[in-house]
Amino acid sequence: MQDVVLAMLAKEPSHGYHLRARLRQALGPLGDTLNAGQIYVTLARLEKAGLVSGERADGSPQRPDRKVYALTAAGQQRVADWLAEVSWPKPNLAEFHLKLVAAAAAGLADPLAVVDTQRRELLRRLRDAQRAAMAEPDGSRAGLLLEGVVLRLQADLRWLEACERAWSEPRDESGDS
Repeated sequence: MQDVVLAMLAKEPSHGYHLRARLRQALGPLGDTLNAGQIYVTLARLEKAGLVSGERADGSPQRPDRKVYALTAAGQQRVADWLAEVSWPKPNLAEFHLKLVAAAAAGLADPLAVVDTQRRELLRRLRDAQRAAMAEPDGSRAGLLLEGVVLRLQADLRWLEACERAWSEPRDESGDS
């Protein structure tokens, strides 16, 4: 969640309420389960870690003063590192989806390039897992685990194909997710 919040702040400084609304929009129906306080706890942790800075902004009579958060240089570096990361031990599909949304919204990276980088990493892991599975004797319990790894990687690759198709289609201006 921290990396997603940082990437969303890369587009523009924002307050917690606006960030939460953007997350809910990006997640669609899955965003309904987002805990309202989670965004504020995350922002507090990021501020304490020196990845964001928060300043009080003047509010209108209808809205009290709100704290507006912006990335620090360290926060910008962490976003860049997160976007380049290809680890996928147990993929969090919602996080990867948000990575694509945040990268596109803030102009940080081409979502298709992020998908392609992830695909190359998964293909490398698939090749390694298939080689290891073929080296196992028939009926091996380790072979069963490796078969599960291969099947999971194949499913993840199919999902990346769907991501590529979705991000290749023309979008209207209001379509963030």
